[in-house]
Amino acid sequence: MKILKTLIIGSGPAGYTAAIYAARADLNPVLYTGMEPGGQLTTTTEVDNFPGYPEGVDGPTMMVQLQQQAERFGTDVRIGFIDKVEFSKDPGETHKAYTEDGTELRASTIIISTGATAKYLGLPSEQRLRGGGVSACAVCDGFFYKGQEVAIVGGGDTAAEEATYLAKICSKVTMLVRKDTMRASKAMQHRVTSTKNIDLRYNTEIDEVLGDQVVEGLRMKNNKSGFTDEISITGLFIAIGHKPNTDIFRGQLEMDDSGYLITKGKTTATNVPGVFASGDVQDKEYRQAVTAAGTGCMAALDAERYLQNVKELVKS
Repeated sequence: MKILKTLIIGSGPAGYTAAIYAARADLNPVLYTGMEPGGQLTTTTEVDNFPGYPEGVDGPTMMVQLQQQAERFGTDVRIGFIDKVEFSKDPGETHKAYTEDGTELRASTIIISTGATAKYLGLPSEQRLRGGGVSACAVCDGFFYKGQEVAIVGGGDTAAEEATYLAKICSKVTMLVRKDTMRASKAMQHRVTSTKNIDLRYNTEIDEVLGDQVVEGLRMKNNKSGFTDEISITGLFIAIGHKPNTDIFRGQLEMDDSGYLITKGKTTATNVPGVFASGDVQDKEYRQAVTAAGTGCMAALDAERYLQNVKELVKS
């Protein structure tokens, strides 16, 4: 069986950037796109904050271009996903990965770029308007609603942080918290309650997102009184958390309580020699396309150095 120098699991900015650097380093990378080729950006209508696009670019176009760049240097991009792995803990030993049809792959290094999936409420109207005003990233998309009225759902630190961010650029932010208290830290709660243009509503859930092609309003329901109310908004931000796509790595790689992979120091190295993690799968702080691309670059460089060190060790 042919042993791959580098196997990349997952696409998106992290996976494709890792592929570009690995291919240019003659690591002949094979990349499996995963179930959502291109990652979360394929559901984003416009990317306005990625360097090199002065006029902005829509997410799917950007991901196609990244794939084409990776392929230009020789990356073998395969549509499909890995659903099982067997990592070796011995330095220099190969790792095993299995595709959905049972095909076995062996690789000297593996770069994990499986990302994280934003949690949504699951309402049909919410899903229908994703990309039409419904977003899971205020930092990414908030700029498009400058001077407009928006709403945000969530009660944790991320929701509080994004609500105050939106309040700086939007005329009004309605914040919906499902319970009668916020989960956010006291400092973050104080920041929310002291921001004048944030309308904080407790015990409130979304009944329906209003609008045909784009978000036009929100029907809300108080889960204690049963009272319903409607407001006019142009943007809805869901901030109820993300789930890292790491289930197949449980029991083999170190991860935190939320399932994010833990990397060593300033590197992308995991606790298993020759296995590296990049992008949102190991980053719950920034979750931006540009930071994901940066760690993809780091992972490829780390993999290259690892292989060189193993080669020198064998020689000695």
